[in-house]
Amino acid sequence: MQSSKIWKTIRLCLAAGLMATTSVAAFAAEPLKVAFVYLGPVGDGGWTQQHDMARKKLEAALGSAIKTTYVENVPETADSERVFRQLAADGNKLIFATSFGYMESLQKVAKLFPDVKFEHVNGFKTAPNISVYEPRFEEGFYLIGVVAGQMTKSNTLGFIGSFPIPSVMRNVDSMTLGALSVNPKVKMKPIWVNTWYDPGKERQAADTLIAQGADAVAQNTDSPASIQAAQEKGTYAFSIDADMSSFGKKAQLTGSTEDWSGYYIAETKKVLDGSWTGNRHTRWGIKEGMVVMAPLNPDIPPAAVKIFEDKKAAIVAGTLNPFAGPIKDSTGKEMVAANAAMSDATFNSLNWYVEGVEGSVPK
Repeated sequence: MQSSKIWKTIRLCLAAGLMATTSVAAFAAEPLKVAFVYLGPVGDGGWTQQHDMARKKLEAALGSAIKTTYVENVPETADSERVFRQLAADGNKLIFATSFGYMESLQKVAKLFPDVKFEHVNGFKTAPNISVYEPRFEEGFYLIGVVAGQMTKSNTLGFIGSFPIPSVMRNVDSMTLGALSVNPKVKMKPIWVNTWYDPGKERQAADTLIAQGADAVAQNTDSPASIQAAQEKGTYAFSIDADMSSFGKKAQLTGSTEDWSGYYIAETKKVLDGSWTGNRHTRWGIKEGMVVMAPLNPDIPPAAVKIFEDKKAAIVAGTLNPFAGPIKDSTGKEMVAANAAMSDATFNSLNWYVEGVEGSVPK
C-alpha cells in the first residue's frame, strides 16, 4: 500500500513537471507584440507610408517571433496618451511612436508601464524604458540643396515647413547650406503651414512660393502636393520621406527618403534577446542606410551629378559635415566657428535660420 502511494506521488510529480515544461514552452512560443503609432494614414505617400513599409519588412524578417499592429491617424494631442496606454495594456512590449509631438504623452505612459519598451522618433526626452531615434535629415537636405543650387535659374529656392521645431529647422538650414556651397547667390524663402499633412495647405504654399520666384521647392510635410504643383508649373521640387517622382517625373530632381526597417529590426531583436536598453539617442544617416536619396532626375547635367555624388561620398566617409563652420545666422552673427562643427546636442534646440534664409523664425 505504501509503495502504491509512493508511485502515485511520483506520477503526480512527473505530470506536474510535464505540465510546467509544456507551459514554459507555450510561453516561450508566444510572439513579441510590437505596436506602431502613426500620425497620418498609411497611404499618405510619405512619412507614415515609409514607417508602415518598414513594419512589414520587420514582420518578414522576424516571422512568427513577433506580432505587429498599428494605429493610424493619431493626433499629437492628449488622445495619443490614450492610444499608448491602451496598446501597453493590450500586451504590446515594444511600442514605436513615430511623431515628434507624442513626446509628453509617451513620458506619462512609460512611467505607468515600466516593463514596456518605448521608442520615439525625433524626440529628445529619454527614460529607462524610452529610447529616441532619428535620421540624420541634415545629410539628405544638404544634398537636396546641392542639386537645387545648381539647377535654379532664379536663384530663389523655396521650403515648405510643417512646424518650426528643431528637427525641421535643421532641414531648411542644411538645404540652404548645401545650396550655398555650390551657388553663393541663392536665397531661401520658407513658408510654414503648421501641419504635417494637409494637401490643400501644402499645395497653396507651393503655389505661393512659385509665384514669388522660387523655381526649386522642397518640403517638410507629408503629401506629394508640392511635387504636383511643380509638375504643373514647370518648376522643380524635392520629395521627403518617400520617393514621390510618380507624382511629377519632370519636376522631382531627387528627394531625401528614409528606410526605417534596419533600425526596427535591430531594436526588436534586442528586445527578443534581452539586450535592449533605454536612455539612448540613436542617429543614423546615409552611411547606415536610414537616409536614402531618391534617384536623380535624368535631366540633371553630368557635371552637377558628379558634384552631388562627390559630396554624398564625402558625407559617408565622414569628411563632410553639413554643419561644419564657419556658419552665420540670418543676422550675420557667427554661430559655428571655422574649424568647428555643430554638435548633435545642438540639434535639439536649433531655432535660428542660417545666412541666406529670408524672414524670421515664427514664434
